[in-house]
Amino acid sequence: MFITGYAVTAGAAERLVFGYDSYGNVCGRKNTYIQGAPLSGQDMTNKKHVFFLNSCSLEIKNLKINSVALCVSSCPQEQLNSLEDIQLFAKNNGSSLCIYNVNISSYTLNPKASELCPTLPVSPSKSFPLFNRCVPQNPECYSQFVSILINVVNEVDVFHRILSGIMAGRDTVIGLSVLALAFSLIMVLTFRFITTLLVHIFITLVVFGLLFVSGVLWWLYYDYTNDPSIELETEKENVKFLLGFAIISTIITMVLLSLIFVLRKRIQLTIQLFWVANKIISRVPSLLFQPLWTFLILIFFWVFWVAVLLSLGTAGSAQVISGGQVQYKILSGIRYMWWYHLVGLIWTSEFILACQQMTIAGAVVTCYFNRNKSSLPRHLILSSISVLFCYHQGTVVKGSFLITIVRIPRIILIYLYDALKEKESACARCMFKCCFCCFWCLERCLRYFNQHVYTTTAINGTNFCTSAKDALFILAKNSANIAFINCFGDFIIFLGKVFVVCFTVFGGLMAFNYHHEFHVWVVPLLLVALFACLVAHSFLSVFEVVMDALFFCFAIDMETNDGSPEKPYFMDQELLVNSFKHSRQINSVIRFNSVLIKWCTSA
Repeated sequence: MFITGYAVTAGAAERLVFGYDSYGNVCGRKNTYIQGAPLSGQDMTNKKHVFFLNSCSLEIKNLKINSVALCVSSCPQEQLNSLEDIQLFAKNNGSSLCIYNVNISSYTLNPKASELCPTLPVSPSKSFPLFNRCVPQNPECYSQFVSILINVVNEVDVFHRILSGIMAGRDTVIGLSVLALAFSLIMVLTFRFITTLLVHIFITLVVFGLLFVSGVLWWLYYDYTNDPSIELETEKENVKFLLGFAIISTIITMVLLSLIFVLRKRIQLTIQLFWVANKIISRVPSLLFQPLWTFLILIFFWVFWVAVLLSLGTAGSAQVISGGQVQYKILSGIRYMWWYHLVGLIWTSEFILACQQMTIAGAVVTCYFNRNKSSLPRHLILSSISVLFCYHQGTVVKGSFLITIVRIPRIILIYLYDALKEKESACARCMFKCCFCCFWCLERCLRYFNQHVYTTTAINGTNFCTSAKDALFILAKNSANIAFINCFGDFIIFLGKVFVVCFTVFGGLMAFNYHHEFHVWVVPLLLVALFACLVAHSFLSVFEVVMDALFFCFAIDMETNDGSPEKPYFMDQELLVNSFKHSRQINSVIRFNSVLIKWCTSA
């Protein structure tokens, strides 16, 4: 809350995107007065472009351009050779190119006009989508202007370039987020009414998407590396990110295609597993709406988080210098706040997802351990939510905190690896990569384990540590059976997440690649991909949690009951028969696929 309050009071993300003049006014916005700067606090709603008085002779010093900048309503389209031309342009277009306190009628009469008005002749210019700057079109002025601007952009740190890229492509990011939501809803409907034909069509689309996205990434990387006009550091960063994306996408494609080939004969069993899960969902149809609330909460939190991030990136104090001009001094402790803010993003996102898992697990447990399946308690989801917030908040907080604790070292290692990549040896690089892999595996195991801890908590009502001990005992005793039963369903659900991410990233590639000159557009694309993955996980995890909770309940049922009249199983006979009618096939394949099963379950 402290960081949020500080970011709101000290930050100004609008300066990053819309540009501002030399007097502290943000172009295109109403501004507040700055003490000691008489030309600040003006209404610039109709003045959306930044114009430099001496755009043909710019110089840069300490990331500051020596020319006075003004907010104007339009850039001069023709060359202006005299003060009379500047005055006529102001009267005809309503765009004053001289300092604000100079009256239009006194342009030609003011003895200091040469200092208060642009240097003559004024080159024709037009607004370029580079923070709304008026870029001169005269060849000599243009080359100098662009070279100076390239130096400014390249010397600004990566953090600010990423922020500007996010804000410049905010409409595209929002559109791609909606697209990810639409794809996730399509996958929910596909899994809800799954058939053999739908599974084959779905797998074909996933294979096509993987191959196509990998091909497009390699093509874009080849196109960028052979473009001689690349000068900006942002464009060079785009090339680096594209290479990383292409390599990762190719590896994932090869692994998934191999797994699809190996597991192609288990489609019928997968459909049977989804039939069991859908039986539970049909009894509690409100389960399908649970991800929608989770998605809305995540959207609200992510928008809030990005808004605070942008405010942190522009937090600084206004300082009045000579001539009533204003400069903004960036405070030194902002970077540490950014890291703390990042930890808050991970922990809160994991907490929201854990609440969804706990809610679904509670509803499934209540449905399973009810003897009369046709007469279930009303409002199971609301009851599960109330139990969660009244008794089990500590459990989900601890579970999400454990995943955050595991993720933080990975992020620190990635940061160190990037900072020392030119100084470290081959052995150090190998050790870094081994550490990445170990922490990733640990995170996947914890995530899988937490899901069963939440189910145990819903069954027994115990705290996190006690539930973890009980869940570990059940998993150790029934690991082979539970892993094999859940493996195929989890793998299909994982392919569903890949489908959503692939086609969302493809849409992002087509959208961002058209406006890539001065923005780190690959980083917003990465954020979109992570958001699509999070949304897909939020929606499709309904089936994953239902199946995992269902068969974990069955394992506990088998531990405490024997099927006799005195101790009958809670699972009804229809589901029992359909779930294990392939038991002979299961027992014969367990030994052969044991290693593959564990990998699929953790994925």
